[in-house]
This record gives sequence, C-alpha cells and structure tokens, in this order.
Amino acid sequence: MEIIIQPTPEAATRIAARIIARQLREKPNSVLGLATGSTPLLLYRELVALKLDWSRVTTFNLDEYVGLPREHAQSYHSFMWENLFRHVNIAKKNVHIPDGNTKDIPAFCAKYEKQIKAASGIDLQVLGIGTDGHIGFNEPTSSLASRTRIKTLTQQTRRDNARFFASEADVPHHVITMAIGTIMEPKQILLLAFDPKK
Repeated sequence: MEIIIQPTPEAATRIAARIIARQLREKPNSVLGLATGSTPLLLYRELVALKLDWSRVTTFNLDEYVGLPREHAQSYHSFMWENLFRHVNIAKKNVHIPDGNTKDIPAFCAKYEKQIKAASGIDLQVLGIGTDGHIGFNEPTSSLASRTRIKTLTQQTRRDNARFFASEADVPHHVITMAIGTIMEPKQILLLAFDPKK
C-alpha cells in the first residue's frame, strides 16, 4: 500500500488523475470502478481536462439509490453522466450503474457481480470515504466477504447526504451498493480522502 499525502484536495486530485491516465494509456480497455459524491468531483473534472481516450473503457459504479428515477438530479446515473460520461468518448454500452428501480434487487445484484466477472474484473477502483468510515454504502461493520446488495442507509449517512436534497426526508432509505468483498478485488484501489476542515 502506498499513502500519498498532499497539502490540498486539488494536489491530491492531480496525482489521482495521473494514476488513472497512466492506467488508460497502458491498458486502453481498462475496467474502472467509479464512485460518486463530493469527493471524486475534482477528479472527474481533471480527467475530462486530460482528454483521454475512453472508447474502449468499461466502468462499474459503486452504488445507486433505490426508488430514485434515473433522471432525478440526485440519482447517481445523473451524477455520472453530468460530471464525467457526457464529456468523454465512452461507449454507453460500457457504462454500468446499479439499477435502483429494478423489480428484483437480489437478481440484479447477482447479475451485476456476473457482469464484473465477465469483464475480467475491475482494474482500478476509485473510492471516497464517508464521515463514519463507510466505503460505497458499506458501514464500518460490513462483512469483508459481502457482495453487491441492498443496504439500508444509517441516519448519519442520510443526514450527511441531505445537503444534496431539499430535506433529509427526501433522502432515500435504501441503496444498491457494491459490497466490501467486491470492492477489495480490483488490482488497484485509489482511495481519496480529504480533510473536511480544509
């Protein structure tokens, strides 16, 4: 494990973007695991500015709210297309984001795991970390062997995410999330953590 400490989020983001750029140049058909939320926003802006070739890249997103329409401004579908995908030349068929409106969540989760395996696994996983230490939407007590699944959000996580909604009452109670067992399998993990006081 390599820990790189930088004085600002911008400096850390530039290094993270260079790591991803090197990955895409060395393996143009890379499989990336991507995160949402405020932490990776700077990273996605930096990646767009680098004008990399995404034409053969495949992506799998960490999570999505259950019951939120894809078109909703706070859905992670909307987030990813607004902040990254519409700015790069990625093929729509290569973008995978959990379906929070699926009729059969367990079947969808099993299919998502199979899709990751069929893509030969994730080469590089981008992660942020929540105020209580959650990764994806896996709280600190999550099983290390867990796989993609539905999770109930804690009150703390819903409170943290309320800043993106009109009120805390509007934050969905459930999400589909890659779980710890899935998240820990990629060949390379890029965890961005910023000091909230800066």
